Amino acid sequence: MADPTPVFDDLRADSDELDLLVAELGPERWTLPTPAPGWTIAHQIAHLAWTDRSALLAVTDGDGFRVLVEKALAAPDSFVDQGAEEGAALPPDELLARWREGRTALDAALRAAPPGARFPWYGPPMSAASMATGRIMETWAHGQDVADTLGVIRPPTDRLRHVARIGVRARDFAFGVRGLTPPEEEFRVELVGPNGDVWRYGPEDAAQRVTGPALDFCLLVTQRAHRADLALQVTGHDADRWLDIAQAFAGPPGGGRPPKETAE
Repeated sequence: MADPTPVFDDLRADSDELDLLVAELGPERWTLPTPAPGWTIAHQIAHLAWTDRSALLAVTDGDGFRVLVEKALAAPDSFVDQGAEEGAALPPDELLARWREGRTALDAALRAAPPGARFPWYGPPMSAASMATGRIMETWAHGQDVADTLGVIRPPTDRLRHVARIGVRARDFAFGVRGLTPPEEEFRVELVGPNGDVWRYGPEDAAQRVTGPALDFCLLVTQRAHRADLALQVTGHDADRWLDIAQAFAGPPGGGRPPKETAE
């Protein structure tokens, strides 16, 4: 079993990077609207704080987490937004402290988890490493919303490998959540990482292929950019269809982002 410590370290690094973007913001800037309709910067951080605490509950209190799942099932269309709204209503310094405390507690709980342990989640049970990987994806994606709002360009890092891997593995989910039958054949995905190395997924001889920058693929599968604005190349009808619907996150289909020309 691989040592999950590097995954936990990457989650901590992504969280710290986002923390630097918001730590010195004045109260008025916390209310800036982000690309997510109806969500301010405060909503973005509140959502991360809420989800970190949900993950902490899943790792430390399975029964308590099942109660949380029951609440989510009772209000599937509003449960996530409600958590963000409640956190966004807090004073910024209190919200920031809550986010820091929650992610620190989750980090400690994940590192203390017994090898091989699996924890309940909104989908299939997850290992500590998988839980951390999911948190990296969300932290990076919501951090992108904050960065875009502030006009900050974040240099991509090899930590994007976690986001890319989830995006590839979530291919069938993206089809299924839209009521579509997933393709039977596997795809080949080749992504150029920030340092120039190539990240490869799927059979080398697959007819359906996606290639391009890892950053662009991660922006696509987290629906932080429209594919028309990205340098991804595709071969095959099914792979082309996938790029229109890809999502790395759980839940219903996302609305995505409009092309830049449309947005402007």
